[in-house]
Amino acid sequence: MQKTNDAFSAYHPVVNFVFYIGAFLFGMILVHPIYLACSMILSGAYYVTIRGQTGLKYVLGMVPFFVLLSVINPLFNTLGDTVLFTWLDGRHYTLEALCYGMALAALFVSVLGWFASYNAVMTSDKFLYLFGRFAPSLSLVLTMVLRFVPTYQKRVIQIGSARKCIGKSGNDGTGREKAENGLTIVSALTSWALEGGIVTADSMRSRGFGSSSRTSFSIYRWERRDRILLFIMLLLIGGTAFCIFAGGTAAEYTPSLSITWNQYTVAGAIFYGVFLALPTIMNILEELTWRILKSRI
Repeated sequence: MQKTNDAFSAYHPVVNFVFYIGAFLFGMILVHPIYLACSMILSGAYYVTIRGQTGLKYVLGMVPFFVLLSVINPLFNTLGDTVLFTWLDGRHYTLEALCYGMALAALFVSVLGWFASYNAVMTSDKFLYLFGRFAPSLSLVLTMVLRFVPTYQKRVIQIGSARKCIGKSGNDGTGREKAENGLTIVSALTSWALEGGIVTADSMRSRGFGSSSRTSFSIYRWERRDRILLFIMLLLIGGTAFCIFAGGTAAEYTPSLSITWNQYTVAGAIFYGVFLALPTIMNILEELTWRILKSRI
């Protein structure tokens, strides 16, 4: 009996992609505090359910980043009616600018959180399945680029570890020596990347890439659960969009605070929160089910 790390990623790629489109679009346009809180908390919760301790460390690492972004904004943006204190010859540090900085920080952190889980859920084969037939060359290039990022990271660690054995890693020596050692690592990585590109191109050419029209193979099949989940997601997206157009998500921070609170705000927050919580709920239920099944063995 094999346990999966993420129940949501086992669904059809179209379902996964629709979810992230909704999460990214709403996460970038909604600046109402309750919606920002939902996005930030649930993006972190979902990433923790996927990565475990690694995800928890990432989420905790975002806390000081959020605080730093929040307190820095009023240092440059002096708009606001409520002055908390003055500094640098009467420059105002306002409450409104601080709230605006918190909103921007929450938006930035939540989008980063969704991108982190996106990289874990939307694998290269899913991306090729979705766009391979419409733009095969572009899909192939993007897939290769995304694959090279973790590959280069591992290669940098390998090169650095090898040079550390002879005392020439990027952290050894004086400042000048550290810079020279770091540039040597970059040079070795560049040479390896160029050589790998040539080998990949030769391999693709020898296998007949581009010589005829492409065929496609897919292991993904639509199931009843995919249709049900997609329908629920579209309903929640539609409900959130309706509340947005009804004026339930309006919020302004500078020069004065003006945050809308009405029935559409509450309804939209419920739609939005349930939509973003779907993957996390699935993972929690999957974990509970797995533990129950293990206890019966």
